[in-house]
Amino acid sequence: MKKLIILFFFTVAGGLHEVAAQCAMCRTTLENNFSNGHAGIAAGINTGILYLLCIPYLAVGILGYLWYKSSRNGGKELTDSITAG
Repeated sequence: MKKLIILFFFTVAGGLHEVAAQCAMCRTTLENNFSNGHAGIAAGINTGILYLLCIPYLAVGILGYLWYKSSRNGGKELTDSITAG
């Protein structure tokens, strides 16, 4: 399980440099705002993009972990009931 978590972390961390690429309209807006001295807007949009990227993976990861723990506990209860019966 630890190997899977480490692999997932490095996969996500390795793909973060590609997150900086935005659509053409966003890129144009950010370049215009940055050239006009509004660098905070660009940072906010980039943070929003990272937020939108991470939330679905985090949700799927949490659900997968809960499902894994639930299936392990269910299997243990099943084997306990078979050996006790």
